[in-house]
Amino acid sequence: MRAELQNLKSVERPSVIQAIAEARAQGDLSENAEYDAAKEKQGFIEGRIANLEGKLSNAQIIDPKTLDADGRIVFGATVELEDVGSGESVTYQIVGDDEADIKLGMISVSSPIARALIGKYAGDSVDVQAPGGVRQYGVLDVQYK
Repeated sequence: MRAELQNLKSVERPSVIQAIAEARAQGDLSENAEYDAAKEKQGFIEGRIANLEGKLSNAQIIDPKTLDADGRIVFGATVELEDVGSGESVTYQIVGDDEADIKLGMISVSSPIARALIGKYAGDSVDVQAPGGVRQYGVLDVQYK
């Protein structure tokens, strides 16, 4: 998020200001599509900057290695699961909404599977309401790494 914020402030914001200045130099603003597009982009950039600054000012960094949850699944834990129906094994880390990336095995703490897992231990069974119906998982392992 910090890298995105830096890029928005140092690259995107100046380029959109330049685009507005160039569009303004063309004359009549009432029918100037370039001006309207640049102003719209500026609004998006300023909104995203405000959003990121707000999130970063309230952010709290949690190092999973320092967690002491006695084997319980909590925010930051890495969990190995087995789909009871298919026998397939998957590993997920429970992270914040902004960090979630299923391709990297990082699921949002507010996702249905993470909400079902929170508070469980290795050896527990979990029913998860998925779009395709209820799926049952067995918790194989819980790590804090």
